[in-house]
Formats: sequence, C-alpha cells, structure tokens
Amino acid sequence: MTAPVRIPFPVVDEVSRHCLQEEEPETVHIEVHLPGPVDRMRLRKAFTEALHRHPRILMREAKGPWYRRRYEWELTPEPDVEVVSFAPPGPRALQDARTRALTEAPPLSVSPPIRLEVVDSVLFLTINHTALDGPACLRVLATAAELYGGRDNAPAAPPVRPAEPRQDPSDTPTSWSPPARVAPGTPDPSPGNGMLVTELPLPHRPKGSPYTVNDQLMVTTALTIAHWNREHGARPRPLRITMPVDDRPRDTTMPIGNGTRLVEVPFAPSELDRPDMSALLRRTAERTRALKALPRPQLGHGAALLTAPWAPVAARAALTRALRRAAAPWTSTTLLSNIGRIPYPLDFGEETGRAHAVWFSAPARMPRGLTVTTASTAGRLHLALRWSRALLSHGDGAHLRDLFEHYLHTTEVSP
Repeated sequence: MTAPVRIPFPVVDEVSRHCLQEEEPETVHIEVHLPGPVDRMRLRKAFTEALHRHPRILMREAKGPWYRRRYEWELTPEPDVEVVSFAPPGPRALQDARTRALTEAPPLSVSPPIRLEVVDSVLFLTINHTALDGPACLRVLATAAELYGGRDNAPAAPPVRPAEPRQDPSDTPTSWSPPARVAPGTPDPSPGNGMLVTELPLPHRPKGSPYTVNDQLMVTTALTIAHWNREHGARPRPLRITMPVDDRPRDTTMPIGNGTRLVEVPFAPSELDRPDMSALLRRTAERTRALKALPRPQLGHGAALLTAPWAPVAARAALTRALRRAAAPWTSTTLLSNIGRIPYPLDFGEETGRAHAVWFSAPARMPRGLTVTTASTAGRLHLALRWSRALLSHGDGAHLRDLFEHYLHTTEVSP
C-alpha cells in the first residue's frame, strides 16, 4: 500500500492554523439560490464526482509529533465523511443554515474541509478558511453543476481592459500610523460572528470611466465606515482597506487552496469628508491598479519568514500569535472582498435552473471586526456584511447596510 501524498502547508494556511480561535471560527460561507428543487441523489453524486475532478480539495491535516517543523496536508483518495446534507424546511431554516456556516467550521482532521448543506433550493457551502478560499470552492461547485445538469458551466471570459503602464500614485496617504478601527456599536454578549445579506442594484458607471465597479465598492466601503465612525465619536484617522487579489485562471486548471494575495488601499480622512466623488474614484482606481500590479507574497515578506521551518511548529505558532497581538493596532480597518461577476453560469439543468443570487462572506475576527463581501449575479449586487459580535450587533449591521446602500448610490456620478 502506497503512503498518502503529503503537501506542506503554504504560508497562508500555516499562519491561519497558528491563530485559530474556537470563539470565532475561520469559515467562508457561500450561499447559492436556485429557482428549482434539487434532486438529492443526483446532487450528492455530482458533488462527490466534482471533488474527485479537483483532487487537491480531498485533504486533511496529517498527524505528526509535537516537534515537527511543518504542518502537512494529507491527500485522500475518497472523502472521509458524507459532505452533502439536507436540512428540513421550516420558517427559520435559511437563517439557521447561515448561523451554522458562521459557527461550525468543518474540521481540518477530516477530508475534505468543506460542507454542502441544502435548504429547499438554496445551497450552503461552508469552508474551513485555513485550507481553502471561496473562489476555489466556487470552481468545484461549477464542476458539480455541470455534472448534475449536463450543461456547459465554463467560465465567461474576463472583461478586457486596455493595458496601462505601471505607475505609483503621487498622492497616496502614508501608512506610518495605526489606521482607524471600526467604532464599537452595541456588542452582543454571545461570541462569534453575525451576518446580514442583501441584494442591491449594480452601481451605474458611465462608459469609458477610468474606474471599475470594484473601485466604486472600495469608495463606498470607505465612506460607509467614515460615516459610522463620525456618528460614534471616533477621532478621524486614515483608513486602510484590505483587498484580496486573485490572479488564478477560472477554468478547470485553477489551483485549489488559498490563492489570493492581500493588498491594502489607503484613504486619508480629508478624502472622505465631503469628497469630490469623481476625483476620489479616479484616485482610488490609480491606487488599486498600482497595488494589483505590484509583485508581493500573499501575506507579505514577514509571513514567509515566520513560516520557514527554522523551529518546531509549536514554537513558531506561539511566536506568530504573539506578533499578531502586538501588530493588532496596525491591522487594516476592514476587508472588502469583491468576487465580481460570478464567472460561471452555475446552471444545474432544466428542472433546477441557473443561480440567480450568490452570496459570500469572509471571517470577521477582531481587531478588524467587520468584513464586506460582494458578488454580482444576474445583473444584481449581492452584499454580505459580517461582523464580530464583540464589536457590533444585528441592528448595527442593518444600519451599516443602509449606509452602504446610500454611499453606493453616490458613486454613480456623471463624467
């Protein structure tokens, strides 16, 4: 019998593994709404076959002695458990499934670290973010849709934009001081994350605009938090918003795992106080283009040094947690993860149909305490706000949603 293939944890996986907390699990939630009912046996068969088509997802954390110098993933020929489950319908079925997606991370010790739960005609994917990210699992789901419905679910071609010479914006705010934090609202006594999802119109953007919808969402997020902080008496400070950048192909060759790199988009307080919207959008576009073009390790050079095998993982884990606590004041204000237009039809065939809404949400641990995740399907924007209950309550989330909707509309400016 051949020994199972083992893969050392990449940098992102190892840092996440070092910093796990039971109170706020590192889960990514994907919620796919379909127009028609799902056949249980067909879906189970299609999703299991999709896992085999992308075998890198069939993995679990390998056991090892305390003095080992690396965590390793162990690839498995089959799932260790039944991945697909079906929840009974009911008035709170959808809300309960969302709650489970935030509170119950699939264990790393069981292959694969992903769960698919079906509530009526809604698919809930819950992912352990230490192992996988949302775009990779969406690729697996697109394969399952094709196997289930027999229809082509190849990704649409990405939008073609003219190549521009790389340039560093001349007016980028400095990052030598700790950025603003999201001001506390009315924290809940219970630990963990809360979440709110909503559907909004896609913002209008004049043809030939020098900025993208992603830039409009970045500006909207910055203005929303600046407004929230003013309302709560926080002293104006520069904002820094983390933005994942994903350069992977979307076809079946897409590498499965955590494949995004993180960049930080800065905003000065003066830019967000009665802004000239056209100028703010243009400056933001210049910054995001420059940051995307900049070659950089996924979590920066420091993380690569921390995860080098110079000491047992237990010792490096303790050091990583200590450094993370010390660096907390310099953590970015929030994270905006814009998936963009869902690249796959997610077409499950004649009876079940094509997805008409897809929501994602990213973990929202302190010290950020708030993440904003957006995607667009069928010409609509699907927004998920997720927060740490140590910072905000559901009422706070609803107010932030209203502010986001207001400021998104203000980005619809004429040239």
